[in-house]
Amino acid sequence: MRLFTGLDLPYEMRRNLELLLELLKPKADINWAVPANMHLTTKFIGEWPEARLSELKAALDAVARPPALRIALRGLGWFPNPHNPRVLFAGITAPPALRELALATEAACARLGIATETREFSPHLTLARIKRPGDLFPLKKAIADLPNTDFGAFDAPAFHLYLSELRPSGAVYTKLASYPFAA
Repeated sequence: MRLFTGLDLPYEMRRNLELLLELLKPKADINWAVPANMHLTTKFIGEWPEARLSELKAALDAVARPPALRIALRGLGWFPNPHNPRVLFAGITAPPALRELALATEAACARLGIATETREFSPHLTLARIKRPGDLFPLKKAIADLPNTDFGAFDAPAFHLYLSELRPSGAVYTKLASYPFAA
């Protein structure tokens, strides 16, 4: 089973990003994200044996959880940089509790033998992946010409464990468990 943890995006946020992608898609032939699949990943777990799923769920249930997190979607950027981009993303503005949740999830997973992430936690929403170099000037110009890159804010009430199934038509995500934040 290929697994990860993350936060759901409410419909309004996905709709705002869907409208953005409708505007940007004609500007570049790259691998665009499907708005219905958009989520904020807090920990990529990777392959995990189904026979140990209950053990993982119990470990995640023990993770200290903050009160509901206010998450804002603001700005667009490029990983690793705008000169040689591999990913177009929407930025996340969140309280320190989001980073603390990611670190606590990382620690809980590490205790089960799951590899720890070597990169610093950098909350973002992947909007597109760039697999082969091409002319991105029209896309970069369209982004520079946007009147606003504030896509809204929401209160996340929980984090979730997801199953990620890779299919020829794209990834399919199934929520396996939910972990509500503190009241």
